Amino acid sequence: MRSAERNSVITSKRTARDKALNSAGSHLANDAVYTTATASEIVQRIATGEWTASQVLEAYIARAAIAQAETNCITEVLFDEARKQAEELDAEFASTRQLRGPLHGVPVSFKDQYEIEGYDVTVGLTGWANKPAKKDAFLVAQFKAAGAIIIVKTNVPQTMLAFECSNPLWGCTTNPWNDQYTSGGSSGGEAALLAMDGSALGVGSDIGGSLRIPVSYCGIYSLKPSADRVSSLGAKGCNPGFEAIRVAYGPMGRSVQDCELFCKTIFGPQDPSHGNIPLPYRPVELPSKLRFGYYLSDGMVETSPACQRAVLETVAALEKQGHECIEFAPTLTIAAMEVFVGLITADGYKMLLSHLDSDPQESSLFLTTVGPRIPSFIRSLVCWITNSAFVGDSLFSRFFALARVKSVFEFTRFTDKRTQVCTAWYEEVWDKYGFDGIIAPVQALPGLPHGGCAYLSALAAATILYNVVDSPVGTIPVTRVDPDTDQVTPGFKPGLAGRSKLFEERMYMGKTPVYDPKAMQGLPVGVQVVGKKWEDEKVLAMMHVVDEALGPRGFGPGSWKPKQTK
Repeated sequence: MRSAERNSVITSKRTARDKALNSAGSHLANDAVYTTATASEIVQRIATGEWTASQVLEAYIARAAIAQAETNCITEVLFDEARKQAEELDAEFASTRQLRGPLHGVPVSFKDQYEIEGYDVTVGLTGWANKPAKKDAFLVAQFKAAGAIIIVKTNVPQTMLAFECSNPLWGCTTNPWNDQYTSGGSSGGEAALLAMDGSALGVGSDIGGSLRIPVSYCGIYSLKPSADRVSSLGAKGCNPGFEAIRVAYGPMGRSVQDCELFCKTIFGPQDPSHGNIPLPYRPVELPSKLRFGYYLSDGMVETSPACQRAVLETVAALEKQGHECIEFAPTLTIAAMEVFVGLITADGYKMLLSHLDSDPQESSLFLTTVGPRIPSFIRSLVCWITNSAFVGDSLFSRFFALARVKSVFEFTRFTDKRTQVCTAWYEEVWDKYGFDGIIAPVQALPGLPHGGCAYLSALAAATILYNVVDSPVGTIPVTRVDPDTDQVTPGFKPGLAGRSKLFEERMYMGKTPVYDPKAMQGLPVGVQVVGKKWEDEKVLAMMHVVDEALGPRGFGPGSWKPKQTK
């Protein structure tokens, strides 16, 4: 695609989006009664006849337009179709007094990668524009059958293999709490929209933290289910055929209850390709006293004071409720990261980057993709220098050495190593300690400024661990960055205890360290709540326990306020 043609596509797509957004009404004061309700509460109010689907929809449409104006989080706009669906639902309910399903009248949003009949699936790629989907993804069809009303699709990073949220087609999505920071990725547009009450329930995906990272950055909730618990049919990606690490698809919401509502509605039915596990939702009853493991650092880098505090406050709240919390060291994080890097780079990103066409590559992909693209002798030189006494970062050297094209034989060995890491994780953690769940940092930093992912993409190791071992993981907002309590300890030295010196220097040292609690003041900080594979319902139950133990703390529907009312 030539430059002029590419620019014309970008202009036409953005113009069409903005025109569709213009049909949104003004957000009125009384709309807050709808937009501060959870998805579960919306269904309950409609069921009693107190609200109509159309009333709820218009409030969320107005709020979605505000979210777009503030953060640039929306790609495709479905307002006209949504209004028709709401009218149909209202007429149906008036006639039958019956709900169509458990999501009746709930305004929802989808990460851009999901096929919705009649709308593009661009995932930020100009070359994928103007090719509308011919049918709904299976998950989209499930939502519609349950009575949900889809209002928008949301922005993602280029290739969806970064935890910033920017691409040449749609531009950059900012964090709702501070526009100098990213909303995260790859489900970053979804997280920003939900944090601002622009949708009542959302859907994202996760292969290395793409649900958990943006959810923590933006202060909402999510569940990364066990892979294949939710259908992938009709969810497009940039690396089709890559199955060595399975993508998980799951809910993003403003409460644990809404994540649970998603699972109760979606778990079970099998898609036409029989690609997902036909395992219905299974209620669980937890013991009165739970046994949690926790850690403050994954061994890759030193976790920031703000993110450590989030874990410690969660632990203190659980202990106050009588639960047992035991600190342990997750010794397999580095091995899991080696597996991930070894597998994900096996084709040199040939498939992933082939979709860029004439689009310029985003800076967020720099460190992720540079290894396989340089000659082997330069890679060896970089590894030798970083591992030498002059630099002293053996961890960086190990990872960089793995970022190269592999033979089929090597790929098979890394796949086998993945299985070994999974087996060892159960033996060394779950079996050894007898934990019900694990409380862990989502990432070493509470957020990243725009462009930060270019050199710090390896921070995703904290979430990648649980993709490699395929654990279900909930994410819960805990606190916010406080410059009075979250300063780096004086005398901090990067690279101690085998951690990455180069990453820690960029994070914490120099005149402009990435971690700046004063600049980050007010950014949300979450934790991961981890369970064993297939124990998705238990993770949801433990999320309830954690959320209730922490108590009210300024998150959930209505927590974000427009600028004029802040």
